[in-house]
Amino acid sequence: MPHDSTGPQSAYATPLELLRTPPPKERADAARNRIAVLDAAARLFAEHGVEAVSMDQVAAAAGVGKGTLFRRFGDKSGLAVALLDTRERVLQEAVLHGPPPLGPGAPADERLAAFLNAYFDYLLEHLALVRMSETAAPGARYRIGAYRFWHRHVAILLATTPDPDSTAHTLLAAVAADHVAALLPELGEQRIRAGLLRLAERAM
Repeated sequence: MPHDSTGPQSAYATPLELLRTPPPKERADAARNRIAVLDAAARLFAEHGVEAVSMDQVAAAAGVGKGTLFRRFGDKSGLAVALLDTRERVLQEAVLHGPPPLGPGAPADERLAAFLNAYFDYLLEHLALVRMSETAAPGARYRIGAYRFWHRHVAILLATTPDPDSTAHTLLAAVAADHVAALLPELGEQRIRAGLLRLAERAM
């Protein structure tokens, strides 16, 4: 396995930083409504499950009009993406500036294994929300800004392999939410994680 460093932290971080979506600039009342909606959605989803909660219920619990909710988030998948945003930023920050091996400073193979482990943990914790955000429409997963960030990170780590971009997509396909949700009852968390890490080892 290659044990080359990914290079200076600043040089590595720059292309990934460009893929991060900055927090929205908004009026104070819009910010209050957004926070109220996200708090209400998080509470209802936790209590009843994502599939069982309607946008009407979220609007009522947040104390906002349905029109406000739909204009801001579009549909429930847009609401899922917004709820995941803060959680994704935590993982992105760890990738960009955290301690190795998840952050810069470790060999590429160690960083790849650390990222896949961390992403798998994140996915299991928020599986229903990620699944909704990724399956709202055909190809939705690949249009999400966070996916572009994860893909670029993995492709950079695979820079010494024959086709980093293609291989990065292949590795990330193994942690697609719909795929993992379907396999969990049959294989369980440990076998899926072990298979994912074997796949990464072979890719390197």
